[in-house]
Amino acid sequence: MANLDQQLDGALDMMRRLPPHHVQRNLSNLIDLVPDLCDDLLAAVDQPLKVGKDKKTGQDYLFCDYNRDGDSYRSPHTNEYDPPIDDGAVPSDYLRKLEIEMNSAFNQYRELYFDGGVSSVYLWDLDHGFAGVILIKKATEKAPKGCWDSIHVFECQEKSRSAHYKLTSTVMLWLQTNTKGAGMMNLGGSLMRQLERDMPLDAGSPHVINFGKLVEEHENKIRHTLNEIYFGKSRDIVHGLRSIQPLQDEKAKKALADELNRKLNKLPS
Repeated sequence: MANLDQQLDGALDMMRRLPPHHVQRNLSNLIDLVPDLCDDLLAAVDQPLKVGKDKKTGQDYLFCDYNRDGDSYRSPHTNEYDPPIDDGAVPSDYLRKLEIEMNSAFNQYRELYFDGGVSSVYLWDLDHGFAGVILIKKATEKAPKGCWDSIHVFECQEKSRSAHYKLTSTVMLWLQTNTKGAGMMNLGGSLMRQLERDMPLDAGSPHVINFGKLVEEHENKIRHTLNEIYFGKSRDIVHGLRSIQPLQDEKAKKALADELNRKLNKLPS
């Protein structure tokens, strides 16, 4: 058992360091190497979201484990499974109404922040409260190529005039550039953040407003962290390894800056 736990820790650590746009291939290779870890790896590793199309409405929606029952996936647009199945899990009437409202709200959120893409929200009942997942995917094939997948899994426990929310957010992002001067470069990373918060329940659609605030706050923080720390550090490393300007020009600039500093230091204070 201890050996399997160590292998699982090592496999998860490896997956965190590999490019997110190759996660399915790498996950399949790991499962081939250690078949006993199959269930644990599939449960623990977030994979890029897949897009399906509702055959009745023609609208796109996102696949994940939370809207899957066997080999079928439930559409948030019609609440039906494709391929059709009997007795597939569906939310209660109260949650289904909330699910429709949240899908509409996050469709607007996605258009505002991502200018396209696909989003889906799925809810399910718990013994005390309810849970759900908010999915957002934006991919582009135009240069620069890239893909953003965000998965927000939450639990909610309602109180008299407030609700307690637990939110786990995972973002997978990769970018690819290919320019004549710099060549091809791939940048990718994934980041997970968690939070718990009590928020008031007002009239109208309080959960929709609260989830909007929580997801907006979390995504902005994650986006800032990815940009400033992960990609910013990569940019500094690349600039240290390879200069876009000729080295002679860079040396001349440095010599000029050093000379100016020396002259400025000699000026009377």
